[in-house]
Amino acid sequence: MMKLKLGPLPDDKPVKVSVELPAKLHRDLVAYAEILGRQGGQVVEEPARLIVPMLERFIATDRGFAKARRRVSENHQERDSVPPRVQ
Repeated sequence: MMKLKLGPLPDDKPVKVSVELPAKLHRDLVAYAEILGRQGGQVVEEPARLIVPMLERFIATDRGFAKARRRVSENHQERDSVPPRVQ
């Protein structure tokens, strides 16, 4: 059996999301929810609940984003650590 990138969904308070998806993407989201349910034994009644964990996983594994984020953080730290100029 293949391993999906998403694991069990956290049992937390649902949040209503309103977004327009292309029909093909919605069908894929529904299919992913069905497969995830079969693999993990957790029924995903609302496939839209997959959107947040998918985005979190995508962002967490995006090396380019992580590198850019570190660069921005380092720039902020450098700027904050430089004493102000006396005129």
